Amino acid sequence: MSSKRMEYPIGAQAVCEYLGSLFLVMAAISPIILFNQVLDSGIALAVLADALAVGFILFALIEMFGPVSGAHFNPAVTLAMAIGGQMGWKRAPIYIFAQLAGGLTGTIFSHLMFYHKIPKLIVVSQVTRAGGNYFSEILCTFILVLAIFFLVQNQSNRISLVVGLLVGGQLIATSSTMFANPQVTFARIFTYAAAGVKPFDGMVFIVMEIIGAVLAVLTFKVVNGISGTEK
Repeated sequence: MSSKRMEYPIGAQAVCEYLGSLFLVMAAISPIILFNQVLDSGIALAVLADALAVGFILFALIEMFGPVSGAHFNPAVTLAMAIGGQMGWKRAPIYIFAQLAGGLTGTIFSHLMFYHKIPKLIVVSQVTRAGGNYFSEILCTFILVLAIFFLVQNQSNRISLVVGLLVGGQLIATSSTMFANPQVTFARIFTYAAAGVKPFDGMVFIVMEIIGAVLAVLTFKVVNGISGTEK
């Protein structure tokens, strides 16, 4: 999602997408385990801590890896970039595979950090996220992808800050707590943490996220079409 970067080999880009996805998922899962299940703070405080962690860490990850891969860490963003013509379709599957692998590794690493307290590595989540949560994921992904497209188009030098604040803020402003990312959703199917999502709801989330991303691309094109007409 960075607008200022030299061209790196696809291998380097894939590694950065893997690492960024890994640490993004760790940021989403680990605070919930720490606050809710280790420190017994209650879920409300755990969600607030999660929002701060995700926002801060996403900012750092974009700053680190943005110049190399564009810092997608999100198949919905990668798909949107391919649809919008900002990246080639041949590169997109490589990104998405790296993101999915990184996210799942992030889940396992989160569990490993707390293995002395909760000796589990992979668990299929039973956390239900139905109803309005589905609609929430359309909105979350829509605003995330739309923000990225406008920030990149305008060559903003605050992309990492804006995206970090947007994701952290939406995490505590939406019913689904801002998954907005198919690889994060997939990874969170396999956690025992309250941050998880059961498989059926997770699959629906992924469909909703793709719908949100496509709507964002269409909206971006409409706005630019109107702007071009007025010029």
